[in-house]
Amino acid sequence: MAPLARIRGERDRMSAIERRIADFVLDNAHLLRDYSSQQLANALGISQSSVVKFSQKLGFKGYPDLKYSIGESLARRESVITRDPAQANRGDDAPGLLLAESLWQAKAEAVHTTSVLNPHADVVAVAEAIRQAGKVFSIGIGYDGLHSRTIAIKLALIGRTAIHLFDPALMAVGTSSAGPGDVLLVVCEHGQEPALCHTARLFRKRGGKVVSITRHTANALRAHADIALLVSAHDPRPQMELLLYQAALQHLLDLVFLMLCEDEAHLRMLEENGAPIE
Repeated sequence: MAPLARIRGERDRMSAIERRIADFVLDNAHLLRDYSSQQLANALGISQSSVVKFSQKLGFKGYPDLKYSIGESLARRESVITRDPAQANRGDDAPGLLLAESLWQAKAEAVHTTSVLNPHADVVAVAEAIRQAGKVFSIGIGYDGLHSRTIAIKLALIGRTAIHLFDPALMAVGTSSAGPGDVLLVVCEHGQEPALCHTARLFRKRGGKVVSITRHTANALRAHADIALLVSAHDPRPQMELLLYQAALQHLLDLVFLMLCEDEAHLRMLEENGAPIE
């Protein structure tokens, strides 16, 4: 896993001092090459040994090893593909090719990091909960609503009773028919929507199981989930970060869907419905 992704992945389990170091490194990754361990410690008002222990806890020999790994990772991200003669002769097509390659690499890294952050057992548990549920409720707002709608449609195609809810004011009412064993799949990027947290809390009181999909941050929605799936997608360019989040999120949902399709009854229902999946 890339060092910055590893730091994000471990941040929630760090001590207060370690989180201060982690936040500084994440916010100033491009400037880290100019900081010695002592300078970093001085900037944060902590001991140099805290910086060294932080690096070693992440699996590095020491701070220089961590700094080198971060610099190397950033260089790979920022590098462009080497132009061979064929590409050089493409003229006006070259910028488009570079942009396409950059997007592909960034998406691949986001999907890979997201996969590492989610234990396989958790993804299997989500698929199993949906398989056993009487009803599956899928909710989300904005862009997340599009993904929650898509997974609801796919679940219906394999014979699951799937209900997509999109109006925040009616979400709690929409799930009022939920019973023990039913599943609420909540997609919320930052996990802070009050309406979704309220609905998740009521759903669990009725004996249902809540599955949240959010960014890998400490957030309110994760606290209400029985199973929390996490998305990692970071880029300084907002337009790129949006695309990376959507790609990694879709990967998680697709993986759950594929696990469900390993059930012969589900696969047979999908073939009978004969609808294209996009």
